[in-house]
Order: sequence, then structure tokens, then C-alpha cells
Amino acid sequence: MAVYTKLEHQEVKQFLEQYNISNFKDYKGITEGVENTNYLIKTLNQDFILTIYEKRVDENDLPFFIKLLSNLSENKFPCPKPIANKNGEKINKIKNKNAALVTFLNGQSKNKITNDDCFEIGKITAQLHEITKTFNIYRKNNLSIQSWKNIFEKTIKQKNNLDESIIKKTKKYLNFLEDEWPKNLPEGIIHADLFPDNIFFTNNKVSGIIDFYFACNDFFAYEIAICINSICFDNNSTFNMTKARNLIDGYSSIRTLSDDEKKYLPILSMGAAMRFFLTRLYDFYHTDNKADVKIKDPFEYLKKIEFHSTIKNFNEYFI
Repeated sequence: MAVYTKLEHQEVKQFLEQYNISNFKDYKGITEGVENTNYLIKTLNQDFILTIYEKRVDENDLPFFIKLLSNLSENKFPCPKPIANKNGEKINKIKNKNAALVTFLNGQSKNKITNDDCFEIGKITAQLHEITKTFNIYRKNNLSIQSWKNIFEKTIKQKNNLDESIIKKTKKYLNFLEDEWPKNLPEGIIHADLFPDNIFFTNNKVSGIIDFYFACNDFFAYEIAICINSICFDNNSTFNMTKARNLIDGYSSIRTLSDDEKKYLPILSMGAAMRFFLTRLYDFYHTDNKADVKIKDPFEYLKKIEFHSTIKNFNEYFI
């Protein structure tokens, strides 16, 4: 989440008039995240989130995102539910940009994920994968391994002050991943961005998952790899075995990992670290400094790539 598109009170009020929503009170920009503009909308009776789609979100993907959230809500999965306007449309416009209004989820994200939290995150991740098995919708992962070299080349072409040793090291890792990446693992719809700020807790239980705008079809184990990188390192760079074990145990309590998924988890984890290193590196150089957004450090993910490169099999994560 972030704020790129600035709105005035009257603009928000006029937007809400298209919905069966009354008693608008106030609104506030949300600065967490880097992809879309988000506002908390307060009314007398209920709170909502207004998302304005920016940057990497292709408008052709919006029906997928909206249908995914709608279907998940119908299946009682704790996520934002898209709200239809008076014409029955869930994708709207504000300032000539695509936008959607969704329900506000109770709960709070945590700055520090505990060992026990990791078990709960594993469970909710597996529940997501089990529910979406029946969904007949598809979106390609536009930030998969096929895109990484292009993102990196584009970044270093436009910014030549990146250390040459980092450039050489990254190219070596990209070639390694390309050679070793698995081709046939269980797959389906994944969230693809399960970071602490997208996971809400109430009384130390996961109460909701937000920000599905990277959701796509990919390997289920790749989702676990993303979670390993996002929640299983302390102080951004020290791997926590207990957190990783709890994450896997929580996930396995709902869905069993295959032997091949375990075999390729080190490669997938290295790849997930690469994906976030590259997109953060690109954003580090390209985010509009006028936008109200927190820029995230890409180089912590280079350390994680290096760590995963030393892991030769699944069990080494827990020794």
C-alpha cells in the first residue's frame, strides 16, 4: 500500500456517492507498501479501503483480482470483499484511474512475527491454496523467473552506479536459478506477496489477509519460499530455524508437501529472494520522490539470496 494519487475530501465524497454508502466521515492515506494508492475510508456505520491501481497493475488483470477476492469472501476466507456500486460494477474510476472499494478487515499487522505466528501463517497459506483449487480463473505470474533478467538489465542500464561486484554476483545467481528452476510442481493460485504488513492478527491468530494484487498461478511451494524470506529471518538477515519449522508444520497441518516440493524449496527460496531483491532495487531507483511511500531496502534480499545458495537440501533449513 502507498499514496501516489492525492485526493481531496470532496473527491472522495463524490466517489462514494456512486455506492449505496452514506454518512461519509473521513479518509486517510495508507503509506505501507509500494504498489497502489490506498485510503482508509471512514463512514458512520462501516470502514472501507479505497484502492487506486498504479504502476505494475495491468487493467486487464483487474477482473481476476476482483473475482478472486469475491470468490474467497464467498468461501469465508478472511480477505477484503469488493463492493459493487449502484450499477453493479466492482471496478470503478477516480481521477481517470481504475479503482475499487473493498471492506475493511479488523485486526492489525505485526512488526515482529513470533515463532507461534509462523505456524498460524503456514495454516492460513495452506487454507488459501486448498480453497482456490476449485476456482476456474487464471493469471500468469508476470514477476516469475522469466522476467528477472529483464528487470535487472533494465535497472543497471538506467542506473550505472551499482557496484560492479553486485552486478556480477547477481548475474551469476540469475544464471544458476535459470538452470535449476523446477518445471513440474503442484500449482494453483497463490497470494505471491505474503509479507507481515499483509497479514492481520487478532488475539495472536491470523484474522485476515490483504493486498492480493500480485496473486497469480504458480507453484504452491513458491508461496512457502516467499514466506520463508518474509517472516523467517530475524533483523532482516539472520535465519530463524524455529520460525521456518513452524511455518512448514502449520502449512503441513492443512496440506502435505510432496517430496519434490521439499527437494526444490532451497531453489525456490533463493528465487523468491531474487524476485524481491530485483523489484526493490528497481523501485529504489525509480519511485517518485513526491509519492507518500516507504522505500524498502533491496540489499537485505541479496543477503538472503546468498544464504539460500548455501542450502543444498530441505532438511538443512532445520539443522
